[in-house]
Amino acid sequence: MYAITEIAGKQYKVEVGQAVVVDRLDAEVGAEVTFPVLMSVDGDKVKTGNPTVKSVAVKAKVLEHVKAKKIIVFKYKAKKNERKKQGHRQPYTKIEIVSIG
Repeated sequence: MYAITEIAGKQYKVEVGQAVVVDRLDAEVGAEVTFPVLMSVDGDKVKTGNPTVKSVAVKAKVLEHVKAKKIIVFKYKAKKNERKKQGHRQPYTKIEIVSIG
């Protein structure tokens, strides 16, 4: 069984027991969060929502908050002596899917 769910404005295909890295969530480590289901598939049974399936939800446990590798953004304009160096680390949240249903 798997489901298509919406987490932080993006859609993910999730299964029970799967660990997913998503954009940063406002939840503490160890907390359980619930997400709406757009489509669920159980063998031959397919449920689609308009926009969500009312009877099905995805429950997940927050494992940790992490940051991605640093990327360097360098802006440069030739012959103008304009240079700007900036770094960025995107924050992520690692979650584990506990149940679908």
